[in-house]
Amino acid sequence: MSASPMDKTTVAPVPAPPVSEPAAVDVEYRWHGNNRVELLENGEAYFPRVFEAMRQAKSEILLETFIVFEDKVGAELQAVLIDAARRGVRVTASFDGFGCGELSSGFLAALSDAGVHLQMFDPAPKHLGIRTNWFRRLHRKIVVVDGTFAFLGGINFSADHLADFGPEAKQDYSVEVQGPAVADIHHFALLQCGRPVHARYWWQRRRQRRSELAFSDHDGQVRLVYRDNGEHRTDIEEVYRQVLRTAQRRVVIANAYFFPGYRLLRDIRNAARRGVEVRLILQGQPDMLVAKLAARMTYDYLLKSGVAIYEYCDRPLHGKVALVDEDWSTVGSSNLDPLSLSMNLEANVLIRDRGFNRHLFERLEDLSDNHCKVMSVDNAPRGRVWHMTVGFLVFHFLRHFPAWAGWLPAHKPHLKAFTASTRSEPS
Repeated sequence: MSASPMDKTTVAPVPAPPVSEPAAVDVEYRWHGNNRVELLENGEAYFPRVFEAMRQAKSEILLETFIVFEDKVGAELQAVLIDAARRGVRVTASFDGFGCGELSSGFLAALSDAGVHLQMFDPAPKHLGIRTNWFRRLHRKIVVVDGTFAFLGGINFSADHLADFGPEAKQDYSVEVQGPAVADIHHFALLQCGRPVHARYWWQRRRQRRSELAFSDHDGQVRLVYRDNGEHRTDIEEVYRQVLRTAQRRVVIANAYFFPGYRLLRDIRNAARRGVEVRLILQGQPDMLVAKLAARMTYDYLLKSGVAIYEYCDRPLHGKVALVDEDWSTVGSSNLDPLSLSMNLEANVLIRDRGFNRHLFERLEDLSDNHCKVMSVDNAPRGRVWHMTVGFLVFHFLRHFPAWAGWLPAHKPHLKAFTASTRSEPS
């Protein structure tokens, strides 16, 4: 669905009915066994499955996403949500005010008129025609249907996740989860959209600082882990660091925006130094050039320690996945860069399942072996002396950025309701 330029206004809703703030609660979700987890690669696998689950919804759809575009995918999402709301399903959709800042008021009004509970996360008006609300974004991509099906990963609702988009189509991943772990994802999604939830008992609320490896070897184990600007600022980074320190045989990380802090870089390097096969799959044809330049600042440091680096060159890589040894995997929205590790609201699922790990490894191995350029110390890109000097200074500034950002004041995130009476005047 397209909109005229006059309709392309930044939505800055006024507080119609009040909406609760996203909950800043100290919850660390635990591992649950006996789950079914399916890898969904790219929009070709993800969109049909998530739209079908929405079409079959009987009572509730919860949606959080960073980006919705008014293209064929956005139009289908709009139609599916409107149909669900009209047949009595309670639909709550939370869109990020920056990522969805170009949606027309007509697109949003059609959802609201149909009964969709539509919320904008940190919307802001443009200044001199430029959006300024760049940081601390709602970057999660979560869908929960009837408290039974949960979808979580890196795929936005936009046509650039489909191969027929062309050379700029993104390579990306999500998962579908069914089983006991969905209750935690559902609980988390309810809290974040301001919906009331049943109080949890003390043994469900207590923080669980258990080792990633200190539980049974049964497959189907799933745990939700998230990053916020409150009590869980480093949870996702700490999970990566812990499994890197305990890895024994192999580590594969495929990440679109790779520029972690020094501690995580050091753990990657140290894993390779003690004989673990460490493979990084990074962007070779980025959608943002700065992502490629930033990642390449780390190449010498990692390559000299034995880390294998592959640049995926077929199209932009947008995935945020990793696996360790033969049973641990993660899929989610979190990049390994300063924005995701220090500012944005993110969510990943951790998976202990040999079958899932094996399938993900096969898919990533095909990607690296057949669609990537292998980097080495000899062919790692180097610039002129002044490029190297600037790169050195930027690298040593940004490597500490995740820690420094934690000292900065975090604004209180807020949701604003969009209703049928909410309109923006054309600019």
